[in-house]
Amino acid sequence: MKKLLLAIALITFYQTSFSQQYGLFGTKTMFDAFENPSQKSFVLDSSRKFSSNFFLPYFGINSANVGTSETVVRRLINERINDTRDLPLGTGEINHFYENSNMYVLTLRIFQSYKYQKEMGFAWQIRSDAHINYTNETLAVFDSYRRFPQNQTLKGIFDTDGYQQSYHQFSFTYRENYNKRLAFGIKASVLSGIVYNDLDISDSYLRIDADNNLLDIGLAGAYSANFNDQNKINKKTFIPTFKNPGVSLGFSTNYTTKKGLFLMANVKDLGFIWWRSNTHRTVVNAVETIDLSQGQSYTNKKIRDIFELSEQPDKFTALTNAKADVYLSKTYSFYKPAIAVSKNLFYRGGDVAFINTFNYNNLSGSVIPLYNLNNIFMVGLQGKYQTPNFELFMGTDNLISTAITAKGLIKRDATIGTGANGASFYMGLGIKFGNTVNHPQFSDVMPGINDNEGGSFFRNLFSIFRKK
Repeated sequence: MKKLLLAIALITFYQTSFSQQYGLFGTKTMFDAFENPSQKSFVLDSSRKFSSNFFLPYFGINSANVGTSETVVRRLINERINDTRDLPLGTGEINHFYENSNMYVLTLRIFQSYKYQKEMGFAWQIRSDAHINYTNETLAVFDSYRRFPQNQTLKGIFDTDGYQQSYHQFSFTYRENYNKRLAFGIKASVLSGIVYNDLDISDSYLRIDADNNLLDIGLAGAYSANFNDQNKINKKTFIPTFKNPGVSLGFSTNYTTKKGLFLMANVKDLGFIWWRSNTHRTVVNAVETIDLSQGQSYTNKKIRDIFELSEQPDKFTALTNAKADVYLSKTYSFYKPAIAVSKNLFYRGGDVAFINTFNYNNLSGSVIPLYNLNNIFMVGLQGKYQTPNFELFMGTDNLISTAITAKGLIKRDATIGTGANGASFYMGLGIKFGNTVNHPQFSDVMPGINDNEGGSFFRNLFSIFRKK
């Protein structure tokens, strides 16, 4: 059984996140500028020319699990015990696990030109996405096959589908003002795949013959991955080698009305990865009869063999989890309300967030109710200190679940908390350095003041649509 549910085990214990830190949208932080490349992050007469995180923390962590397995998962996390005695079996109930991570390892952003407010940036990110649907039986089988009723045929009990993909992203961003109200930006990236696995069990059944002490299991489906028992995940797996190469592209624009309404739209991470190193695909349609008198380990091995004996080397491509974002905000003195809508383009899921930000000098606090389209409701909280040359932020997209999970982990008590499992935390620190980017009248040296050669990149690009 362990091989059958390898994808679930990997995703459950993989420290990754889900959500986009919407409280940082429209903040002109480095995160905002790299995620929404039409955004500027420098302030004339105040900011210095370069900004970076200098390998300092710049990341987010968030995950969620929804379904009748919530109590079992909570006990597994808090007490490290897989106890499924109270988990209903044979009901066809489906559980859902979601995650999406984004960690900036190193960033460098440069103020390039006063004219058109040109900025360019370079970043090294590590990202991960996952979505998996699994049955209660996929957890119970880790406990013991004795949890299943005897002399009954259970159909569809291991029907599972989902994927997990993680990769390095090396990106270049460029933005400029088209005019005083309209701006455009692009983000081009090369990718290096780390880990991929995709599991789709479309048909399954299980029957325990108590009289003869036999177990019959039938499986039909496919499993793709870039690791197996011979090529296991280790530290070298996480070194970017481009053995699994890919590319992605993002486009962004923002517009400010005369009345101060700020509108931003973004299509991000539109791309793919060609998985070709140590990759294999397993297609099975098999029935296995297992002698239970040989013990649980023998049973697990025989079921694992169903997949291992059918493995075939195979190269394949996988799409990145591209998103379309729309953000709308307006500032009223110290209060700035905003709405962010995000939708996955190739996979299920999306978010609708209402961001309430309260500003006082260089400090701000945000309260963020958020509805995930996978029927998850969260409330986030964010604090930020930001000057023209320094930024420090910390927050969570799921305040209540994070607090409950943290308390349960500290006390190692699975009775703490009810409902969906979830946890979230993000933080970042960025520093600007170099010469100050002054207006021309205040400085003898101003990047881009005489850069008439070439003019505006986006004006030249859009000129092909003009009538001559």
